[in-house]
Amino acid sequence: MSRRLLFIPFLLVLIVSLASIVAAQAPPAATPGGTADPNTLTNKSIIEMVAAKLPEEVIITKIQISETNFDLSTPALVELNSSGVSANIVKAMMMPKSTPPSAGPPEEPPPPPDPNDPNSVHDSGIYVYTTRASGKKMILLEPTVYTQGKSGGTFAMAMTYGIAKMKWKAVVRNPRANIRFSDAGAVFYFYFEETSAGLSHAGFGTSTPNEFTLLRLDVKGDTRETVVMKANAFGSSSGTEDKANVPFTSTKIAPGVYKVVPSAPLKPGEYAFISAAVSTAFAPGAASANRLFDFGVNPPE
Repeated sequence: MSRRLLFIPFLLVLIVSLASIVAAQAPPAATPGGTADPNTLTNKSIIEMVAAKLPEEVIITKIQISETNFDLSTPALVELNSSGVSANIVKAMMMPKSTPPSAGPPEEPPPPPDPNDPNSVHDSGIYVYTTRASGKKMILLEPTVYTQGKSGGTFAMAMTYGIAKMKWKAVVRNPRANIRFSDAGAVFYFYFEETSAGLSHAGFGTSTPNEFTLLRLDVKGDTRETVVMKANAFGSSSGTEDKANVPFTSTKIAPGVYKVVPSAPLKPGEYAFISAAVSTAFAPGAASANRLFDFGVNPPE
């Protein structure tokens, strides 16, 4: 036998040995339903998670965020169903990268309330709503203290043996109100606190504008005044003089919110809203201090 013939078997053995070594070092081929990467989900992974009783939502989320290598053939689906895998999980396996439907873009926060819009929320109080060159504006009328500073008709009452009436007047310091405007057609808005049934910062215990009187104040030197009580020998009566009253109408536009409109355009002068509840606090010979809501109307600009 020649050396060439002897070499051929040796060469075949060498080739087979090298092929075995290469096959041993190569990674195992992926098969349907399985993979060499433990982080890749397979049918077996899903069946194991279901058997461990993981919540369905957790399994679906895991499918959506992981690499997958699922076998979705008919026999594999039958096996999944037999293993207790829910229809929702199987659907997620079929569309592993789908995401749950979005609830839509986040809602934008509501715009802040417009302080010059009567329909916006306002703190309790009385507001004047005027139209200016710069636009419409709402201004809060701050409460002002008035006192029983003087009375009139004392001499006439004495001369008529008590028949003539003596007048008690509410007096406000300063001849002009701080809040002023030139809009003769201004309207007013009353915001009451429903819980306390009264303007909170005034404490009047009133709940509608009908319990207020709009008055035009008389300017006397460095003060403003108005009559709040009359009395004679036969009794006393609280209330203002008719000539000082300014009629108005009120309309309820929301719970605790009223729109007040003077019956005629306001003439230039000094005005105030006074509560009927506090006007009765005056008593002959007694000193008192209460509050009113004053404002001034300037001549047209």
